[in-house]
Amino acid sequence: MASLLALLSSVLWGTADFLGGNLSKRFKSLAVTGVSQAFGLIFGALLVLVTSGWIAPNLSWSGYFLPAICAGIAGFFGLTAFYAGLSTGRMGFVSPISSLSALIPLTVAFVDGERPKALQFIGMGIALAGAFCASGPEIAGGVSIRPLLLALCAALGFGTALAFMAVGSRTSSIMTMTTMRVFTVGFCVLLALRFRTVGGFGVSELPILIFIGITDFLANYLLGLATTKGLVSIAMVLGSLFPIMTAILAFRFLHERLHRVQYLGIFLAVGGVALISAAS
Repeated sequence: MASLLALLSSVLWGTADFLGGNLSKRFKSLAVTGVSQAFGLIFGALLVLVTSGWIAPNLSWSGYFLPAICAGIAGFFGLTAFYAGLSTGRMGFVSPISSLSALIPLTVAFVDGERPKALQFIGMGIALAGAFCASGPEIAGGVSIRPLLLALCAALGFGTALAFMAVGSRTSSIMTMTTMRVFTVGFCVLLALRFRTVGGFGVSELPILIFIGITDFLANYLLGLATTKGLVSIAMVLGSLFPIMTAILAFRFLHERLHRVQYLGIFLAVGGVALISAAS
């Protein structure tokens, strides 16, 4: 069940990243992040009401509130950097590096004492390599500093957010994800007041922004839930396979040609998942 939830999370996350990255080519990445997260917050609040999932916050690190705030801060800057990086058109730099964000929560899980089986460990390594290759890494040509720095910021932000999300989800996954967005949206509201704009979106962009917000929330929620059903390390690796979905959608809707290394990445990712499942 944990592996299935994590894989579904990667599908949803990859879809949200594809749509958010494309929209950031026409609008400010900060605005795309802020408005989509606002819709995610509304969706999360409705889920809390429907499922009666409300839990009063406290200032203990063993609860969800403080980890959620930290995850919200890190996730906000990671997502903004990721969308900004994709908007440069250098997906071959940004997506592969950001896919390695799982290394941060993976390291934390190992430090906390998780010890996957040998076959699972091998599968995790193969799956991570697959996620990297499926992103279409640009191994030729000069390295542009801006997308490279944005990719590193995205990886650091995502990885830190994932680590704190796992901590908060021990108490409540849904409250962790909703609280994350309370902070994110609050910060964006302050920026909107400062610059007196909400991004200049038209009515035609609202359905996409709503879909991005809901999809991103569900991806985070399912991944947080997955960390409570099995090993955190395995859940994080499987959840990091989102670049595969982004690449497939780019191939299908933007007619971007898949390179040989991307086909290899998809093959490796499937093989890694198979090994993890066989050992579970």
